[in-house]
Amino acid sequence: MRILLIRHAEPDYTIDSLTPKGRVEAELLSRRLIRYDIRDFYVSPLGRAKDTAAYTLNKLNRTAEVLPWLAEFRGRCTDPDTGKKRLPWDLPPRLWSAFPGAYDIHTWTGAPLFAGSDVTDIWRETTDGADALLARYGFRKDGPVWKSERNTRETVVLFCHFGISMAFAGYLMDLSPLALWHRALTLPSSVTELVTEERIPGEVSFRMTRLGDITHLESSGEKRSTAGLFPECFTGVDSTDPAENGTLGTEPLY
Repeated sequence: MRILLIRHAEPDYTIDSLTPKGRVEAELLSRRLIRYDIRDFYVSPLGRAKDTAAYTLNKLNRTAEVLPWLAEFRGRCTDPDTGKKRLPWDLPPRLWSAFPGAYDIHTWTGAPLFAGSDVTDIWRETTDGADALLARYGFRKDGPVWKSERNTRETVVLFCHFGISMAFAGYLMDLSPLALWHRALTLPSSVTELVTEERIPGEVSFRMTRLGDITHLESSGEKRSTAGLFPECFTGVDSTDPAENGTLGTEPLY
């Protein structure tokens, strides 16, 4: 089985949709995806994910099932430096990495940083949603691996968001999402691919073969968007919004 996790194209968060550049990205992405043989499409209920998916779905005359739990990883905790509520992947790494269990999928939510927050509840919502989705295809999590009743070579696509896609991928691969949230980034409209390895009959491991792939942009000469990435060099503005942190329009084409 192959699972493609698609991050929405460049967002305009003020209207929960796409920027003009994001619409270009979604169109280029659709030209790539229509060449794939895809069994099922799923989408977040949020507008920016739906608008990204629409370019592909319209070309194929297909529909996508809305999965409420794909509506981004919504758990927030308090940043002790600022007192503000922040998403787990926006915290300075020194805050969460000090917890010895941060890199363990079974213990990461026990970090003191998350005490009294809804992070554990949203993680449980995510894992329950993943279990229900994978069960449709005959998979059941069994510790670090998955049991498979009917593994196939079919492909499914999820149009969603960075945070939830890395949480989902971490659960499939038995990794703490903190490691993926802070040590990787999927840029807007990118494709992340997970495939099964069935080396023992009925026992499956998921393996990442692509992370944040944007060849559909690069091959067309379209610059990548850095939405979601903190500045490469210090700007004095601790934000992942290029329009706020002074990096808008400065990203080289590579």
